[in-house]
Amino acid sequence: MSLCLIYPTPDIGWAGQRLNGVLRNVLAGREVRSVSCAEELSGLAGERFLFALALGETGTNVEYVRMLARLRKEPGLLEGCTGGLIVDGAGELYTKSAAAEAAFTLNQAGSALVGRPLVEGTGSLANFAVQAKDLNGNLMAAYRRAAGELVEQVETFSFPLKKRPELLVLHASSHHTSNTVALWSQVRERLGEWCSVREIGLRNGTVSDCSGCPYTMCLHFGEQGGCFYGGVMQDEVYPAVQKADAVVLLCPNYNDALSANLTAFINRLTALFRQQRFYDKAVFAIIVSGYSGGDTVARQVISAMNMNKSFYLPPRFALIETANNPGEAVALPGIAERLDAFAKNIRRVLLGG
Repeated sequence: MSLCLIYPTPDIGWAGQRLNGVLRNVLAGREVRSVSCAEELSGLAGERFLFALALGETGTNVEYVRMLARLRKEPGLLEGCTGGLIVDGAGELYTKSAAAEAAFTLNQAGSALVGRPLVEGTGSLANFAVQAKDLNGNLMAAYRRAAGELVEQVETFSFPLKKRPELLVLHASSHHTSNTVALWSQVRERLGEWCSVREIGLRNGTVSDCSGCPYTMCLHFGEQGGCFYGGVMQDEVYPAVQKADAVVLLCPNYNDALSANLTAFINRLTALFRQQRFYDKAVFAIIVSGYSGGDTVARQVISAMNMNKSFYLPPRFALIETANNPGEAVALPGIAERLDAFAKNIRRVLLGG
């Protein structure tokens, strides 16, 4: 299978020197098509791709910005694609934030991302310290291995389809006043009976946040399918996540961040993540902002659920709207068409076709 390498030309030659070496190592012997500028972002529909981004010491790349602009203007350029990202930086900052921005734009342009799609190389490569120790190797060897594993996953992964998928919906909102829940209710009606749906509310202190247990303790309880702090997470949410083929997060935008209870859910998911990965589970989101910032919350979901917790990110995974007063979201201009498209996308991802 051929692979497309989308590699925005670095601002300064030395900025891509280390990344060039990693790419030569992991792409050797493969049939690769290279795209290095915004004008070449054509004819990519259905491709498997690796998006490689070299950031200089200021965390910038001008050609990358030009690519973002074109992808946002022509949101069908990556229709049917599946990809992963390697972001290489000269310092300890900007790699992950740049990756989240890129992932959101790629996803909006029609691309899926495999679970854990990001390999990042910070300036010191200190983020590979644990992997290097496990390999009895050095930091660069761990970097190359991670990049090689990502390339293989991008080339081979296909999301598993089910005859009757299980959909888990998590929220922490009031059914009476929440625009986010109101939109989900409309989506639920459109989904029909082809899937099983379970909704779990995480309100009123039902989920305690992660308290940062020692790794070995977290691992021990995770292997038992539980958590030291128990509660609704262990009794209801963990089993529901294990059974689900997809998770839908209902995300009102609170202060340009995920709500506290959804954040606690993601943090507490670590214990379960210790014993299994979620590559074969998709994540969707409905995000409603009172004023602005829906893309900020979407990037947080991508960072936490896709990049960290390994959930598969389907194309256009999020329905993102702006509404303030109760009931306003379901009356937005064109909302019926967007709800139709979102429900159809969930069906297509889980059933195929």
